[in-house]
Amino acid sequence: MTVILNSLGKAIPDIRYKNGEKVILNNMELALAHSLEKRANNEVKNALGFDVPITTMTAIHKTMVDQKFYEFDITKYLPIEVGNAAFATHIVTYRSFYSGGDFETGLMNTGTGGNRKPQADARFDSIDVPTWFWSDTVSWNLLELKQAQQNNQLIDLLTQKQAASKKMWDLGVQAAAFFGLKTNTAVRGLLNQSDVNSNTALITKTISSMNDAEFQALLQGIMGAFATNCSYTAMPDVFIIPYADYLGLVSSTNVNFSIKTKLNYLLEMFKTVTGNDNFKILPLAYGMQANNSTITGLNKNRYVLMNSKPEVIRMDIPVPFTNTLQNTLNNFDYQSVAYGQFTGAKAYRPLEILYFDY
Repeated sequence: MTVILNSLGKAIPDIRYKNGEKVILNNMELALAHSLEKRANNEVKNALGFDVPITTMTAIHKTMVDQKFYEFDITKYLPIEVGNAAFATHIVTYRSFYSGGDFETGLMNTGTGGNRKPQADARFDSIDVPTWFWSDTVSWNLLELKQAQQNNQLIDLLTQKQAASKKMWDLGVQAAAFFGLKTNTAVRGLLNQSDVNSNTALITKTISSMNDAEFQALLQGIMGAFATNCSYTAMPDVFIIPYADYLGLVSSTNVNFSIKTKLNYLLEMFKTVTGNDNFKILPLAYGMQANNSTITGLNKNRYVLMNSKPEVIRMDIPVPFTNTLQNTLNNFDYQSVAYGQFTGAKAYRPLEILYFDY
């Protein structure tokens, strides 16, 4: 499009029909076109930029308001091993199994012949977990840097761009820890392990909405379900609850006896039965069906009762988030690259984890 100035110095767009004939705009149409163009420019500048028109009565606040995301410490939910096997493409973990006869086959009848000694043995298998590399480019140019500095150092362009890259890594690793990867469904997270059993009989509604009888049935049955699942070989130390249900557990266990909330009662039961004063009940928004409906193996409200030791389930981050030094080839355009390496979560003793779904 060719731009021609009129006698007033305003641009007259050279717009033509398909056949090449020029479109002539009258004064009203030209004024409307310029108004729309001006409004579009202002909207672009104000939406996601730092070029904002001000007047002599405008004051710029000295603090920046950052965007908020759903973030939490994932190490409270499952073990994370950082720095092991950096840049390896796979991490192999061996598992050992006991193989041998019954104990009483080893009883000996001394003084008689024919005693045969049984033989115990150990067998091994391995689990191969692939690692994934991630990178993100942070780029800027001299003009952007100078323009940002006009705000009395309020906008630190480089810091904000690098913080955005770190945020992308944090949120991505957090989602991978619980959901795995959307682009590779073979990579699973804590909430959708393919070899973890699911109990659909015990929790059929939110715990917070259970009446007294239903809540008592849950208390009586939940530890038994876990014990049966792992053949009474382990005790859980974490119970993960969908966030909305967790918030509702402030209600009392009995309308006629409101000293304790359901959350207090539930936690006290777990601590008593497991003998572990550090037992945790944790909320998780990812456990809500509304937040996992598109995830492979989910689309349900999922509760998790588990032994959270690293030999049971683990996520590896061989290379944590790292930034390269900024560099330039022309002293005008600059860039640095952030990178990291991670795996999904993998259950090595899946029977010590039990899902409860509805």
